[in-house]
Amino acid sequence: QREFTQKKTFTSWINSKLAKHTPPYVVSDLYTDIQQGHLLLDLLEVLSGQHLPREKGFNTFQCRSNIENALTFLKSRSLKLINIHVADIIEGKPSIVLGLIWTIIFHFDIEELARTLACTYNQPSPASSSAVDSSPKASKSAKKSAKIKERWKMSATKALLLWAKEQCSLHGSVSVTDFKSSWRSGLAFLAIIQTLRPGLVDLERAKARSNKENLKEAFRIAELELNIPRLLEPEDVDVVNPDEKSIMTYVAQFLQYSKNLPESEEDMQEKVREAMGWLAAQEKKLAELLVETENETYYQKYKKMMSFMETFNQEKIPFLPVLSSKRGEAELSEGQQQMREECDKVISQINEWKTKLDQMLPSPLDSIEAWLQEVERLQAEDLPDLQDPFKAMSAFREIVVIFKGLMDCFDSHLDTLQSFKNEDEKNMPLVLPEKLEEMKRRLFSNIRSTNPSTFLEYHYGLCSAIANEVKLKLNIWDVKYGAKESVESLLENW
Repeated sequence: QREFTQKKTFTSWINSKLAKHTPPYVVSDLYTDIQQGHLLLDLLEVLSGQHLPREKGFNTFQCRSNIENALTFLKSRSLKLINIHVADIIEGKPSIVLGLIWTIIFHFDIEELARTLACTYNQPSPASSSAVDSSPKASKSAKKSAKIKERWKMSATKALLLWAKEQCSLHGSVSVTDFKSSWRSGLAFLAIIQTLRPGLVDLERAKARSNKENLKEAFRIAELELNIPRLLEPEDVDVVNPDEKSIMTYVAQFLQYSKNLPESEEDMQEKVREAMGWLAAQEKKLAELLVETENETYYQKYKKMMSFMETFNQEKIPFLPVLSSKRGEAELSEGQQQMREECDKVISQINEWKTKLDQMLPSPLDSIEAWLQEVERLQAEDLPDLQDPFKAMSAFREIVVIFKGLMDCFDSHLDTLQSFKNEDEKNMPLVLPEKLEEMKRRLFSNIRSTNPSTFLEYHYGLCSAIANEVKLKLNIWDVKYGAKESVESLLENW
């Protein structure tokens, strides 16, 4: 029964996400459709907003390659894929497929949403330990990182439960203690709906109805009024031991809906004050760190800078909704404008520190870093406007010449980077290994396999220019030019 419910719930969840894919994709049988790998890649592209590599065909090799690409991407996001193997997915093994989909749901839906609640409920997060602590205890072993991730995983579940409790507590006798039997009566779903959209349900009448009636009503209202996909049916929940994962998946959709509701001005001001306090603390911490590391080795400076940046980015997550407000400058309050300026200031200081440290890299890494930055700057530049092909060609030629000149150094920089001996005369590391890996990654991913759009646009513009020139000449020639020889001479001259 549990496996049947999960398959149905997870399939509905996937279909709700893939409705946003171009073209839309509908899963009919999860265990069969997942075997080709395209379903997984489509889903991960929608959830991550990234374009993932794939094989277009459907033979065994191509299916295996697509599934491997999907699992590699998940591992790159530090997801644990315990006992999940390509062969099991190709066979469509139910327990493995459901386990994989649950991992994806938890990471991309539940965990991401619950992160925004971490500050509210004072839950531990990966950022709870100071990453700039220079004591021996602060060294980040893989074991410690795994423990922190596991603790956060538990707290994400707890944060979602606390949120549900908070919504239901506004309606007296509706109690939520878990993601199982607490939801069987349907009252908890109705109470959340009533909190999010007052007036849509009558809780007093609901208390006199059967479980199935309440569940049917809750799912109907959620779908029609809140646009929340119907992931569950009454018979899935009105059982002795409802499936916890299926209920969590559905409840998370209500949390997502609440995040999209417009906030009151008072709530917004409170969040702005919290964000300003956090930004001030970060600026102070950064200033202290700059003084503290002034006389330390390059290795120690870079290590502490990377540690500070990691902590900063993790702690920033709960503040992202208010920091990345899409309102224009004219719509922002004075407090919001100050917050945005303060945020830009802190980020600018961090970037300045990183740029300064990149310039201080030991030779010959400093010249390779400067070369990388120049190539990346060139790649990031806007391409010339092709509305005037002749003018665009001149700009394109300049870009291509500079780029080809820079790429002449690729092989020598690659050899230097791969043969670099990362230790000083005392056998101590000169550079953080993560920095070397970052440089190699930029060299291979961003530059060696650089997006060919510049060259495609160049040749497209060149063809456009020639086509325009031909049309121009044809228009001029659209008159009688006398003898055949004079026309041939005109054509030859042109």
